[in-house]
Amino acid sequence: MTELEQLERIAREAGRIIQKGYRTHKEIHHKGVVDLVTQFDLETEAYLMDALGKAFPEHTLVGEESYRGSYDLERAVYIDPIDGTTNFVHGIPHLAVSLGIWEEGVPRFAVVYNPILDELFRAEKGAGAWLGETRLQVCDDRLLQNSLIATGFPYAKVQRGPEYRWVVDAFAALLPQIQDIRRLGAAAVDLAYLAQGRFGGFYEIDLKPWDVAAGILLVQEAGGIVSNLRGDPYRFGDKGIVAGTPAIHRALLDLLPEYGKGK
Repeated sequence: MTELEQLERIAREAGRIIQKGYRTHKEIHHKGVVDLVTQFDLETEAYLMDALGKAFPEHTLVGEESYRGSYDLERAVYIDPIDGTTNFVHGIPHLAVSLGIWEEGVPRFAVVYNPILDELFRAEKGAGAWLGETRLQVCDDRLLQNSLIATGFPYAKVQRGPEYRWVVDAFAALLPQIQDIRRLGAAAVDLAYLAQGRFGGFYEIDLKPWDVAAGILLVQEAGGIVSNLRGDPYRFGDKGIVAGTPAIHRALLDLLPEYGKGK
């Protein structure tokens, strides 16, 4: 079984836990004012940590609910057990298990699996991005005015600080220039949909490695571009991420506001 096939198998097994919890009672705890975690996040991550530890013993496992170390790692599996926990709590099926393997700062394998819709997106560096037997390709959007853009909001918005102001300024800059915008609540799925051609672009700030590790490779292998707000290759820890078709990515960089005193 190849490394990608192992990731697929493990993601599908984790998805069974999510399916079990989707329409049942959830014990909801708050990591922050609006940042939720349920017993199914913890149960799913526990399964993933065990299964991935056995399948990839030479890799550091970076799980959303358990990891507290550095992100500067030679070999790592970045794990989001339920990307879109708020959607999961409210019965909205825009969510996924997200698994991304990075080696020496480069994404190598990715799986984003929505067990509610049974959509499994996968990618291997140099071998394309796929949904089932269909190879993914970003859409051919060239004009921002014809493009549907995805985004998300940082948890820090509740403090109404610089993150909140940046989100408001970004909306003001983009809304008149685009077809429309969607905020669906799961960055991994947003990036998978960008790779599939449903969205023309995506941007967000304050994301963690497990939010984007898998989605970045999906977009790149589908012909899209991913960068930070300056247009440089995205690195974990960058304030913002911008992704899109080549033309839409460039247009977003030109319109998105600076954060602080520099993009």
